[in-house]
Amino acid sequence: MKLSLAIVALALAVPAASYAQDSTAVSTGEYPNTFSSGSANVSPFTNSSKRFNDWSISAGVGVPFVQSADLTSIKNGNGKNLFGYSAYVSIDKAITHAFGLKLQYDRGETRQGWFNTKDAAPANASAYQQVGARTQYDAISLLGDINLSNLLRRVDNHSPFRWALHGYAGIGTLAYRAFQKDENGQRLVTEVKPFKFGSMFAQAGAGLKYKVNRRIDIEGRVMYAITGDDEF
Repeated sequence: MKLSLAIVALALAVPAASYAQDSTAVSTGEYPNTFSSGSANVSPFTNSSKRFNDWSISAGVGVPFVQSADLTSIKNGNGKNLFGYSAYVSIDKAITHAFGLKLQYDRGETRQGWFNTKDAAPANASAYQQVGARTQYDAISLLGDINLSNLLRRVDNHSPFRWALHGYAGIGTLAYRAFQKDENGQRLVTEVKPFKFGSMFAQAGAGLKYKVNRRIDIEGRVMYAITGDDEF
C-alpha cells in the first residue's frame, strides 16, 4: 500500500566542470548554481516534497502453529497437525525507502494437543494425559520493517519494481487464555493479562511482497514468535 520511490539523477557535466574552477562562488538562492550540482530541479526537503506515501494500513490472515511446548500443534501425540486461525491489522510508517515501523495488533487461536477441542475427547484422556487444548490470544507489537530489495537496488535502475523481500523483527505484549479438554469437559487453565513482564514476547520473520499497483501490495509472510512463557 506504499508508493515506490523513484529517484532520477541528472548530471550536467559541462557546467559543473566550469563552475568548479570558481573558488569564490556564493549561493544566491537561485537554481541552477554550484551547490545544486548544476541541476535546476531543486526544491527544499520538506514534508510536502516527499515522492512516496509514507503511511499505510496492512491487514492479513494466517494459520498459527505452536512448535515448542508441552502441547504442540505439529504432529503432537497422534501424529496430526492442528490448525488454528490468526488475523492482524497494522499501521505502517516508512522512515526511508528501505526502513519503516509497524504498530501491529494480532488476534487468533491456536489448537494443540492430542485432538481438536471441537471433537469428543477419548474416554481415558486424563489418565494418559492425552488432552486437547486451545489458546485464544491478543497481541500488540512494534515491528521494524527492512526492505532488503531496496537496499540492494541501484537508484538509476528504472525497471519496474514488482517484487520485494522484507525482513521483520520486534517486540510486543501478549494476552491469552488457555483451555484444556479431556473426558470431563473443557476448562480454562491459564489466563495472562497484557502489559506485564511475563506477557512480553519477541518475533521475527520475512515476507515476499508483490506490487499490484501504486496503492496495493500482496504479501506472503512467515513469522516466528517467542513468548518465553511455559503456560502458552
